[in-house]
Amino acid sequence: MIFDCDGVLVDSEPTANRILCEELNAVGYVATPEESERDFMGRSWGHMLDVVTERLGAPPPASLRARYRERLFAAYAAREVPAVPGIADALDQLAARELPACVASSGDHRRIRLGLATAGLADRFDDAAIFSADDVGRGKPWPDLFLHAAERMGFDPAATVVVEDSPAGVEAGRAAGMTVLGYTGRTPAPTLAAAGATTFSAMAELPGLLGLER
Repeated sequence: MIFDCDGVLVDSEPTANRILCEELNAVGYVATPEESERDFMGRSWGHMLDVVTERLGAPPPASLRARYRERLFAAYAAREVPAVPGIADALDQLAARELPACVASSGDHRRIRLGLATAGLADRFDDAAIFSADDVGRGKPWPDLFLHAAERMGFDPAATVVVEDSPAGVEAGRAAGMTVLGYTGRTPAPTLAAAGATTFSAMAELPGLLGLER
């Protein structure tokens, strides 16, 4: 089983998107928070840079990423980023059934680990079960990250379930030949369903969807 991180394990999307939107506006890329979320949620930093560069006609300042990370990590340090409601209990039920799981996220490794630590989930995944878009050539919606994670974990893609919350992540999981469950915490169910996910609205539903009812 493969979990996305931001928005699935760690409730970081509202904070991260607000900071990103503010920093993009500061360098001349004018976008509302809704537009920023639509265009960049679930995608890699490299994808965002490509879009911003095309719009601006030149790359944004190299300091953009450092400023964004500094503010985001300060939010982590201030405990502004909790776990997604219900995910800890769902992970407990998976662990009780010894269902192997890993994390595959568009964020870099430091962000993933800090987010998990802030949310109180650091002990749920060891380092060998955490994968970043930085580990592969192409991020979501390409399948590379999920296929890389499956190979490293010894998962059969056809028997692997992905939990995602963004259309790009759903598309990546489907392209990898995996079953995708779409958590609708930030994205409307019809949008995730159109991308190919079976949707659910609360993490308490997850064990049942996996056939792990108590």
